[in-house]
Amino acid sequence: MIELLDIIKTRRSIRKFKPDAVPQELIEKVVEAGAYAASGRGNQSPVIIVIENEDLKEEISKLNSEIFGKPDFDTFYKAPVYILVAADASANTCVYDGTLALGNMMLEAHALGLGTCWIHRAKESMEHELYKDLFRSLGIEGEYVGVGHLALGYADCELPKAAPRKENYVYYVK
Repeated sequence: MIELLDIIKTRRSIRKFKPDAVPQELIEKVVEAGAYAASGRGNQSPVIIVIENEDLKEEISKLNSEIFGKPDFDTFYKAPVYILVAADASANTCVYDGTLALGNMMLEAHALGLGTCWIHRAKESMEHELYKDLFRSLGIEGEYVGVGHLALGYADCELPKAAPRKENYVYYVK
């Protein structure tokens, strides 16, 4: 059995994915880990949206690349699954809640033998009609803050090694 600290210490961002489909049961386990993340006052402000539709993934990737300023760059690294985490803007802990959900999902994915990479620009993406249409189509109402995307799939590379921890990272006061 892999210990939690070992999972934490060995999880790294993956930037090259195999085209292999991720089994639904593994996706569900990853999403469940996100759904059980801690949230301010237990409000569960995030929504987690799993995106496997190729046309929508292409549109999201294109928009993300344009926001990034590199329109020909695949910011999702050809991952077979995208996961969007947005959180209810009325919750004063919305960004923290969404961040914890993303963190839980990254750790669970690693424990299951999957790779992930947190993809930024979700906040800016939420301002575009593509995302507004997506939320409407899912019946999600209200104001949401884009917290992050997660590229999910099987790594097509060696897992990067952890950088040594910096000096003066942890202090104890007794």
